[in-house]
Amino acid sequence: MSVTSADLEAARAKYRQERDKRLRSDGTRQFVAPAGELRRVADDPYVEPGFTRAPLADEVEILIIGGGFAGLSVGAQLRRRGFTGLRFVEKAGDFGGTWYWNRYPGIQCDIESYIYLPLLEETGYMPTERYARGPEIWEHARRIARHFDLYDDALFQTEVTELRWLDDERKWLVRTDRGDAFKARFVIRTNGVLDRPKLPGIPGIGDFKGHVFHTSRWDYRYTKGDSSGGLTGLADKRVAVIGTGATAVQVVPYVARDAQHLYVVQRTPSGVDARGNRPTDADWWRSLEPGWQRRRRDNFVALTTGVPQDEDLVGDGWTDAVRKLGSFIGTDAAAGDLALRMELADLAKMNEVRARIEDIVSDPRTAEALKPWYRQFCKRPTFNDDYLPAFNRANVALIDTQGRGLDRFTESGFVFDGREYQVDCVIFATGFDFGNAYGARAQQKGHPIFGRGGASLADEWQAGLRTLHGFYSTGFPNLFHMGGSQNGVAFAITYCLDEQAEHIAEVLKTADDRGATRVEPTPAAEAGWVATIRAKDKGFRDFQRECTPGLYNDEGRDDGSLSRSDEYYGAGPIPFHALIRDWRAEGFEGLVFD
Repeated sequence: MSVTSADLEAARAKYRQERDKRLRSDGTRQFVAPAGELRRVADDPYVEPGFTRAPLADEVEILIIGGGFAGLSVGAQLRRRGFTGLRFVEKAGDFGGTWYWNRYPGIQCDIESYIYLPLLEETGYMPTERYARGPEIWEHARRIARHFDLYDDALFQTEVTELRWLDDERKWLVRTDRGDAFKARFVIRTNGVLDRPKLPGIPGIGDFKGHVFHTSRWDYRYTKGDSSGGLTGLADKRVAVIGTGATAVQVVPYVARDAQHLYVVQRTPSGVDARGNRPTDADWWRSLEPGWQRRRRDNFVALTTGVPQDEDLVGDGWTDAVRKLGSFIGTDAAAGDLALRMELADLAKMNEVRARIEDIVSDPRTAEALKPWYRQFCKRPTFNDDYLPAFNRANVALIDTQGRGLDRFTESGFVFDGREYQVDCVIFATGFDFGNAYGARAQQKGHPIFGRGGASLADEWQAGLRTLHGFYSTGFPNLFHMGGSQNGVAFAITYCLDEQAEHIAEVLKTADDRGATRVEPTPAAEAGWVATIRAKDKGFRDFQRECTPGLYNDEGRDDGSLSRSDEYYGAGPIPFHALIRDWRAEGFEGLVFD
């Protein structure tokens, strides 16, 4: 689909118009944590109430906070290097993280299973489909835990409430909500971001008297059925799904199929491309040579972050835009017009996404409302073959709020543009609390952290995150962080987590080999890395400033303050992980082992 400079100017104007009408003065404050009667939407529905155990007051070598793929990956890497003195603390009732909490109907990974699922070669597992379903992914998380003997070292249904550094002992004192007060030589924080549901701060949200739940705590007692569908409990129910992001795109087709009536409430539409799922070809699987998963992952991440490759090993919707970009750049592209050519390629791809909506959705007004008017990676792209056809059903209505959101809730439903819509059930597909202020993020996972001299990590980070490579901070010895801040990030998040896990395990193995009891960056090394981050992320900030409000740009905040999106390594994940591998090989400059 060819585009011209005139097309690009028109698209830019449309993008700005759609962005501007969605800007809100309250930014991320428009979302609230579940409180009052709505606290129940964050409870764990998968465990039996009344769990108790005796508190612990012992010592361990390494504490890993969180039992999702990040914790499992670092646990596996430590096991492979001979570490035995591990302990996991996980608030859920089992390993799995995101895939423990999220069990909604239609749940799948949107990155190919062969690169998304960690440690496939090590565990000898072949995913059944190109895009595996939620129960299969959760079972793979448990497979990893069993394979590396991690269950015996896990404290489930337990949350850390405080970490405090004991300088004279060179250990962390760890307190939990189960009364534990044990010590750990090293602490690795892997507790992720897809476990704390957030709600929109819509007036009257607590007044609604019908049934309410969040997609990450799906209530099958109410809906009946399971993640594959059969929601017979909704057959006589009027249902509202609030949100149209990646989760709603998977949920809506199943609710539409079984509910008496469904209202889909939209602020900003998702870009929805074809999924094309298929069973795994066993003959192809058997033909793969050792090391295939790393090669495939590296290839995918390189392509989707702008690093040229001779071939596309995955060939999916994520890499499709890159293939089109290549046709725009050509071999004679000058460096000065590369950005323009990339923007033209982006427009061509988004025009395809918008045209697909027109081809599928019968009602022109609904089709127009479902079109995403922003550049492709302003929001996470989605891939689904059933979402758009759901709007052709007679029992499904789109409530497009034009970026404003609902006016208010009532006891019997919700109000938009002065009209009340009565519903029996509200399902919030409104995402998770990522935490955008550094100080708040340090606290919000449930545990304040106090380092040398009683210094608070929340206070230290209030004016901006300060780390070396995103992993450790001066004044907080033996404390490691996993996640997406001040390091390389990619849409294939498990690629990043596995690379981070390998890095941390190598640092701890070096400490063990040297007999070191303290690992901490020097102030100069930390300051140098922060300067590197700030120097390399300008292009990403400029891109996000033009995006429609959303998760990646703090809901469009542009007040000059720091945000999560400021803290990525601008050169991308492939160069970042090459950098830290070289840094390790060259002797860990700026990291103290003593």
